[in-house]
Amino acid sequence: MLPPLAEALHAAAGLIATVLAGRNFDVALARAALPGPLRAATMDLAYSTLRAFGRGDFLLGLLLERPVKDPAARGLLLAALARLEARPDEAHTTVDQAVTAAARLARGQFKGLVNGVLRNFLRRREELLALAAADPVARWQHPAWWIERLQQDHPAHWESILAAGNSHPPLCLRVNRRRTTGADYLPQLHAAGIAARALDDSAILIEKPLPVERIPGFGAGLCSVQDWGAQAAAGRLDAQDGMRVLDACAAPGGKAAHLLETAQVDLTALDADAPRAARITDNLRRLGLAATVKVADARDVEAWWDGRPYDRILADVPCSASGVVRRHPDAKWLRRESDIAGFATTQKAIVDVLWRTLAPGGKMLYVTCSLFGEENARQLEAFTGRHADARYLPAPGTTTSDAQLQHLPDAEHDGFYYALLQKD
Repeated sequence: MLPPLAEALHAAAGLIATVLAGRNFDVALARAALPGPLRAATMDLAYSTLRAFGRGDFLLGLLLERPVKDPAARGLLLAALARLEARPDEAHTTVDQAVTAAARLARGQFKGLVNGVLRNFLRRREELLALAAADPVARWQHPAWWIERLQQDHPAHWESILAAGNSHPPLCLRVNRRRTTGADYLPQLHAAGIAARALDDSAILIEKPLPVERIPGFGAGLCSVQDWGAQAAAGRLDAQDGMRVLDACAAPGGKAAHLLETAQVDLTALDADAPRAARITDNLRRLGLAATVKVADARDVEAWWDGRPYDRILADVPCSASGVVRRHPDAKWLRRESDIAGFATTQKAIVDVLWRTLAPGGKMLYVTCSLFGEENARQLEAFTGRHADARYLPAPGTTTSDAQLQHLPDAEHDGFYYALLQKD
């Protein structure tokens, strides 16, 4: 049996190889069926490596005379380099365990290569890192096209956005107002030895991420895991008791549940993917909430709409997920710039259909977890140009006339875009 770090390096190498072959990390992780402790260690290594892939790939290019054709061996080198950077005080252990892991790849033929490359990195560390700092992709650890788009769309903030994209994401809880309050629940966390602080009356930031099994009352529905930026949706939509509400792209159900926690509404939760829609039902059941859950593509209105208009619509449309990329670091390397136009086309089709189902005087909240203008402000500009009966509204409780809000990712929340529209 491999020592713990070597075992995690070996498992992470396989997952990284799968992602670099173009497949989704979460799917690969599920298929790997790793036991609990190994799963956690492997995820940490793999996520750190994928966040830093731009730098690791650059460094390998300098350290190798020719590319490594074996995908798992390349993945192992990337994971070991990422760990050497993150934990320089454990360099000897990292190299030793990486060589041990290499013994299981291709009958051990990469042991010498792994040992030589990693020790060469340690000898040339300062020189190599200086070269990496001068290369945009290696420095910012995002694809070149991604960097360029952020520079164009957020000229004053692109550097902080990229830095946030390389950080570990925050863990935020949303208190279930039907069962408790933030003021009552926070002491339960402290009593369990969990460092946490309130962000508002129902959002609580956990200082150090931990499994949900350790969160007091999670299974009993006292709270949910939901980013603070995502929690803004319920308040912005301004749903009131008795209203008919549609969550059009609802899975896994976090925003739908929040709406039900804040108002007694008749809610329909819609999603095109059956397994993901099942998660909506599971989450609502845990929280003691109820909604009508339908499996259908929002664009196929005849498949799901009964003809009765909605008072409120939450249009949390598919997007590039560029605002939450630190939670899914494989996405920035799997995504292509051409994908953005494809998302924009899908978004256009969805909101045009949803607008037909909104009652006069009703409100639609357009939401993405994207930072790219093509999916956000420019999408809404085109929408209001097509629909003369659409007008922007300020967010409830604000005095600004600007109804568009771009949350930029930081230490407390991810990146989200919101625009509230009313139908005349």
